[in-house]
Amino acid sequence: MGTAPATGTVTVRPARAADVPDIFDNISHWAGQGRMLVRPMQNIFENLRDFFVAEEHTAEGPVFAGNGALHLLWGDIAEVRGLCVAPGIQARGVGRQLVAACEEEARRVGIPTLFAWTYEVGFFEKCGFTLIEKNSDLHPRVWSECLRCPFFVGCNENGVVKHLEGVPRPVNLPEPPAAIVPPGIR
Repeated sequence: MGTAPATGTVTVRPARAADVPDIFDNISHWAGQGRMLVRPMQNIFENLRDFFVAEEHTAEGPVFAGNGALHLLWGDIAEVRGLCVAPGIQARGVGRQLVAACEEEARRVGIPTLFAWTYEVGFFEKCGFTLIEKNSDLHPRVWSECLRCPFFVGCNENGVVKHLEGVPRPVNLPEPPAAIVPPGIR
């Protein structure tokens, strides 16, 4: 059996069912401030395997510090979503660790491109992402996910993308189905 992480350190692990209330509360907190989109608890349970949880280790044990998810959109792109750090824990590298966990998982399954919709462009740029124009030719699967969003028309989030070095595009990958694009984008 290994030793417990040192007090004050943060670790990231795959989410478990028992984490869903914390993930839901965290996302709801930031969505309530207009900093991200809300996710229903059912959606979190349905996509639990996508999520990672960060924990800060204290003398009393691990404390929930944040969450993020990697959602595969097609064989060559995945979305980093539901990424947020618990209130009071910002600026300690937790968000970067969650993005790194998503990148590691994308590499493991052979996905060469990461994408995110965000209001926090500066944070993602620090993680190596690049801001893109919404009216550029985005991957069709990006828009297919948008159909479920209440802000499909009038979206004000920013798109960012990161190409993972050393991860080739899968061979023999079929073309994704055509996408419905929000009005005013193209």
